[in-house]
Amino acid sequence: MLSTPTRHLTVRAVPSERPALARTLARSFYDDPVFRHFFPDDATRLQRSELMFSGLFLRAAEAHDEIHTTHEHAGAAIWLPPGHAHLSIWQQLRYMPTMMRIGGLDLPRLLRCVAVVDAKHPTEPHYFLNFLGTEPSRQGEGIGSALLRAVLGRCDATGTPAYLVATSERNRPLYERHGFRVTDEIQLPDGPVMWAMWREP
Repeated sequence: MLSTPTRHLTVRAVPSERPALARTLARSFYDDPVFRHFFPDDATRLQRSELMFSGLFLRAAEAHDEIHTTHEHAGAAIWLPPGHAHLSIWQQLRYMPTMMRIGGLDLPRLLRCVAVVDAKHPTEPHYFLNFLGTEPSRQGEGIGSALLRAVLGRCDATGTPAYLVATSERNRPLYERHGFRVTDEIQLPDGPVMWAMWREP
């Protein structure tokens, strides 16, 4: 019998929690079709994904204080506030050594995929959910919903839209339950389909 999802307390993460959150996110996305495309080798996917989250996405988002988690790090959400969804040229140069370590020989394919996704990104001001992940053993407990509510309540209060890109059909229903709607399909080069999703306040 499935347990009823409970309401979880979420908190803003601090930089010292970055390693724990990177591990949670890497485990969450291990079987994700997009991450399988990024990192085809099962033996190295977890390590490379963890490095990507720690050295790139979490690190870049820390300045905006919109990384949310639970006290036990069972889930994590990386949000970016309006106007900060894209890295500047200087930030891209700063993170390029990390990208080279993560991508290795796969770097050209990774950069092509990033370019395709970036080209679809809306220009209207919005909160951007870059990544949301839950420990596989804790999925179905309502943690993802709690991490969404942490920012979506503010979106509603301020009249600000929200945007995300769903990487699998499995996680689309969660976002749809919270008001997101598919606005476009994003076909990755020689890879899977992703779904651009927009939410009006």
